[in-house]
Amino acid sequence: MSSKKRGIVNKQGVCFIALCVLLGGNIYAQDFGFGFDDEENGSPPAAAKPVSVSIGGEVSASMVGYIDDFSEGPDHVRLGDIFSGKLNFSAETSFAEGAINLKLAPSASPVAIDEAYVRGFFGGFDITAGMRKITWGKADSLGPLDVVNPLDYSQIFIEMADNVSLMGVKIARPLVHAAFRFGNFSKIEGVFVPWFQPHRIPRTGIWAASQMEMLILADSFGIVVGEPDTGTLEYAQAGLRYTTTVGGADIGAQYYYGRLPQPSVGISFIPSSLIPLVDILYNPYHQIGLDYAQVLFGFNTRAEFAANITEDLEGDNGSIYNPSVLWSFGFDRDLFLNVNLNLQINESIRMRHDKLAGKFDMDNPLSILSGNFDIEGGSELTATRLTASLSRKFLRDELELRAALVWGMEDRDCAFLPALIWSKNDIRFALSGCFFTGNSDGQLGQYRDNNFLKIALAYTF
Repeated sequence: MSSKKRGIVNKQGVCFIALCVLLGGNIYAQDFGFGFDDEENGSPPAAAKPVSVSIGGEVSASMVGYIDDFSEGPDHVRLGDIFSGKLNFSAETSFAEGAINLKLAPSASPVAIDEAYVRGFFGGFDITAGMRKITWGKADSLGPLDVVNPLDYSQIFIEMADNVSLMGVKIARPLVHAAFRFGNFSKIEGVFVPWFQPHRIPRTGIWAASQMEMLILADSFGIVVGEPDTGTLEYAQAGLRYTTTVGGADIGAQYYYGRLPQPSVGISFIPSSLIPLVDILYNPYHQIGLDYAQVLFGFNTRAEFAANITEDLEGDNGSIYNPSVLWSFGFDRDLFLNVNLNLQINESIRMRHDKLAGKFDMDNPLSILSGNFDIEGGSELTATRLTASLSRKFLRDELELRAALVWGMEDRDCAFLPALIWSKNDIRFALSGCFFTGNSDGQLGQYRDNNFLKIALAYTF
């Protein structure tokens, strides 16, 4: 969405909220939490009710210090944006709801729209349009079925340090979402996203990712990098999802057509010259998926399965990702001494792995011109990641000790995230950190120089 259009949405939304206040709506404080659970458990009651307006949000101060910077002296230490905040406005009647959620930060764009949407209720049917974050699937975080919103990879580990949910790093998308509820526990929903935005993967700075090394090198050599215009209907995406309860099990099935959010590259030449052109590509794909959740023997279990079908069914096109099968399985359970364990394992398995061509060679970048290059070249057949978290609460649940581990099995690397969190009423204080180790060529180990400590204080209103 263009900046001009965003401004229009913001002004209209603020006018709408102001009008509701002038009409005498009841204003009340409300806490706003984040999670990857289903967003609505049912439509509002059909009985008419007056307009109610809520204003809430969060004011927070945090400092993130990188340990390597401390070792080089105070003149190298930067603590980032100390202040940040959220302002959430909503107005609701029996028949409609409107909301504008803002992010506040001193740098970049001081005020940004996190979500802004309007929803209409028609009995068991509701329809939503606007900038939304939508969660599909049952996994606690980063499940293979949660495909509607891309992620901001420059903030993932900083967010994970003292938060259980990753909803804060989801990027809201302009979309139309409709849901129809029938029976006691069944729902079918559809979503249409008119254009596309990929994951936000840094090419510069300390969180620059190794999978972007070809583009980073092209930039440094002055090679022309072609960026596609993903704001057209050619990049439209759509999906359907059905969920129900059978016995004690929650099950779901979905279909989604879209674009893979991680970039691929194609190599061509500028006409009538030998100057190479690196084209950024976003591969179209179809996803078919199933999910399941149930309490079994005291374990809150969750599982997802998906097949991502790309256009490279033969596996021999280096600029298109191969089809793959993805699955996740997780559970949480209270153990001894009131310690809670939350564990999830995710894996992707590449189809036609034997057809992959060569890997991009940083020492000989011109080798890609030979045509023997594959975006997945040099990768393992599988990519498996285990995420585990142990937590224990003390002092009437006001103090929490938590330790999380993210382990990349094939890469032989990991991230360790300890945290001490104190919460009382609407105040939250957290002391946390993130420490990387293992293979420096791995997805986690590449950040082994980015170990950091974080202190955060937040007030929710």
